[in-house]
Amino acid sequence: MTNRETNREANREWWRSATVYQVYPRSFADSNGDGIGDLQGIVNKLDYIADLGVDAVWVSPFFKSPMKDFGYDISDYRAVDPIFGTMDDFKTLLDRAHQRGLKVLIDQVWNHTSDRHPWFLESRSSRDNPKADWYVWADAKPDGSPPNNWLSTFGGRAWTWDEGRQQYYLHNFLAEQPDLNWYNPEVIDAILDVARFWLDMGVDGFRLDVVNFFTHDRQLRDNPPRPDSVPRPAGADINDPFFDRINLYNFCQPKTLELLEKIRSLTDRYPGTTTLAEISSAEDTVGISSEYVRGNKRLHMAYNSSLMTPEPLDYQRLCDIVRSVEQRFGDSVICWTGGTHDFPRLKSRWMKFLIDDAFTHEAFDHMFAALLLSLRGSCCIYQGDELGLTQAVIPYDKMQDPFGLAGYPKVLGRDGSRTPMPWEKEGVNAGFTTAKEPWLPIPDEHLEKAVDEQERHANSLLNKYRRLLHWRKQQPALIRGKLHLLETPEPLFGIERYCDEQRLLCLFNLSPKAVHFDVSTYPNCREAKEPDFSVRQYDETIELPAYGVFFGEIEL
Repeated sequence: MTNRETNREANREWWRSATVYQVYPRSFADSNGDGIGDLQGIVNKLDYIADLGVDAVWVSPFFKSPMKDFGYDISDYRAVDPIFGTMDDFKTLLDRAHQRGLKVLIDQVWNHTSDRHPWFLESRSSRDNPKADWYVWADAKPDGSPPNNWLSTFGGRAWTWDEGRQQYYLHNFLAEQPDLNWYNPEVIDAILDVARFWLDMGVDGFRLDVVNFFTHDRQLRDNPPRPDSVPRPAGADINDPFFDRINLYNFCQPKTLELLEKIRSLTDRYPGTTTLAEISSAEDTVGISSEYVRGNKRLHMAYNSSLMTPEPLDYQRLCDIVRSVEQRFGDSVICWTGGTHDFPRLKSRWMKFLIDDAFTHEAFDHMFAALLLSLRGSCCIYQGDELGLTQAVIPYDKMQDPFGLAGYPKVLGRDGSRTPMPWEKEGVNAGFTTAKEPWLPIPDEHLEKAVDEQERHANSLLNKYRRLLHWRKQQPALIRGKLHLLETPEPLFGIERYCDEQRLLCLFNLSPKAVHFDVSTYPNCREAKEPDFSVRQYDETIELPAYGVFFGEIEL
């Protein structure tokens, strides 16, 4: 057994309480001056990621692609796109990350491929070729229209007519992203071969893109219209026509849960590896995501949009989410996520609900960081959220996102959360690239939040994340403890995390006004020295300032 295999075996369930840092390669760091981030750029910034104190880095797609959806339309699962570098660059990234104690998760897009993938080119060539059934094909209705009323999440019909086959093919996203047919065992075998390729190379696991889209209703039934009485899923844009219907049949099918066992069986042969499922567009985000990780034969972790909605993060909503997660997930693992490359920046989602002053905004950012790292399960931090970046406003002539371009101006798309990382306040292009201009513009307001600027200030959000992440690793109750939701008076959200070695009282003031809490029922409760949130204590009463946080150790 190699040293790597030994280490994996010793810590095979590291993912249960992991902190994962998501890197969107195009926007992280550009090493060759072409305006687009690349793998060597990530290598150059690995010390930054390691110094944060996270356990793993999730790298969004860097595979060969026509880039119609910026890498989520893959034409070769086993090749690095030249935009991002070479396979040797990825191997260097993998090796250097492991040297720093970082796990590496890579995105796997198994619901669909690019329409330029050799599999699809063969599949569309005839109705009787060896890969004819590798994608989802269907005949037209007698009038020539698509087989049903399913919509693409990117706008328009989910079906495109192919002249060669004289059939429609399914695409839940762009027309250039045809859906694979997961009912075909040959497709599953081919996908698992791709997984083995990367696992054998040494990756520590996969983030699985839109895993709940893998299968569809084989009867191709129409989706019903959405009555006014049925709310849209969490995070759904009110202007997005995709949610004008209740999506009963185009995804979230029970068959997918059976197929997950094949993926889990494979990863179980590589001790210490893990899978992180993205649950997208589901009606019941918490309930559906819990199904994908239930037991030990499905996936390891799942994240959803429950904390990525535009509603205010108030007391009742937060209690409802945590209570639902505790009931639905049980011992399974949710990955708490406040933002990804697919959602507006978390800071901008909630700023409009806060008092308009810099101190309040900063206090809220610090409070949310502490909350994210205190809940039971793993968590994910999207690049730039640790800096408090706001959602960028991208002019139409600079927009790149096909979803945003299709929905403009009602749906602005994802470009605003994908702008390049600001490394230097005074540097050219904020230190991201030496090119004349980056692939997306960097807003002026991000310069004040640049990494080098925040590193100068001990109380910056970046340094707070660093202290919290390192402190969290030393708290047994946060790493392996259970969670008890407290009945605290609104607006004070409270939980207790506990295990045999430690009991920890965690309180979060969700308001812009100071609140008080009586700790007399908690014997010898003393404030944890790190991280400091400037909480005042008077005998058995603590005062939490606006958006303040209190961590108290309770005597066992």
